[in-house]
Amino acid sequence: MKPQSRYASLSGYLDLSRSVGIDPARLMRANGLDPASLSLQDRWLPSAAVIQLLEQSASESGQQDFGLRLGELRRFSNLGPLSLVIREEPDVRSAVQLLIRYEHVYNEALRLYLSEANGSAVVRVRLEPGEPMETKQSVELVVSVLHRLLCGFLGPDWQPLAVCFAHRRPDDPSTHQRIFGPAVTFGHDFTGIALDAADLSAPNRMSDPQLLAYALQFLDGIEPAKDTTVLERVRELIELLLPTGRCSMEQVARSLGVDRRTVHRQLAEHGESFTTVLNDTRAELAVRLLESRRYSQTEIAELLSFSAPSNFSRWFRARFGCAPSRWQAP
Repeated sequence: MKPQSRYASLSGYLDLSRSVGIDPARLMRANGLDPASLSLQDRWLPSAAVIQLLEQSASESGQQDFGLRLGELRRFSNLGPLSLVIREEPDVRSAVQLLIRYEHVYNEALRLYLSEANGSAVVRVRLEPGEPMETKQSVELVVSVLHRLLCGFLGPDWQPLAVCFAHRRPDDPSTHQRIFGPAVTFGHDFTGIALDAADLSAPNRMSDPQLLAYALQFLDGIEPAKDTTVLERVRELIELLLPTGRCSMEQVARSLGVDRRTVHRQLAEHGESFTTVLNDTRAELAVRLLESRRYSQTEIAELLSFSAPSNFSRWFRARFGCAPSRWQAP
């Protein structure tokens, strides 16, 4: 199955897109993403969709530094609960190693590698979206965020030995030079950040020793990476795709990186079919949306991908034995 990323990977996307004159909601929907889910940072979505979205955004806006500029809008908290733990690591080496060890907690497509030799260290960056595609904008976003993290650990005046990109030099590298300084170079055989190995032994400036014990307790509660079942992924994708109007078995299979027969077979192993999972997910969402009282029944029908409110009402009555208005009544 294709790797997933958290919606937090698009933090700042709406504001940046509008500032460069493109319609973020239209581009997100074109890639099967739900703009409303940007407020749900811990919801998962296909990494390939994020990567494609950033490439299209750079192309339509004419801003080839789009990924870098998005990285500048990131906050440490965008790492989610893991940020609480990394912040309290006593030195830079342990913070970076923790970031690498738990990369699956925030982005399944990201691969970070730390190596040390001859007094220098390199943190290499690679993206594995599960299919061949251009990743320049997302790679530059990751390197920008990594650089910001290292500056947080080491102080704002810290400078890397080199910031290396495997892709070619852009026509205008001024944003790269502003963010990374004169050490940025292009056309390397890897992408990553080189630093003095002594920097890894430096104390983490964000750390509070008195909070370390609490952070370690939290870390013990983070589950190691596990294989997510097809059933779980299908449920997540249905919930993600319903508001876009593009929720079909074919679209779900494409997002998983398999064919529809594979999805059908693996759902059958769990005693499910695509239709049963779709209806169960719709039912859960319908109840949640009705009980929130934030949406009209017309809006709920659209969010659940019904062609008309009357179709939603008939489906709801068949499912729950009453009209949506009665369910919502105090």
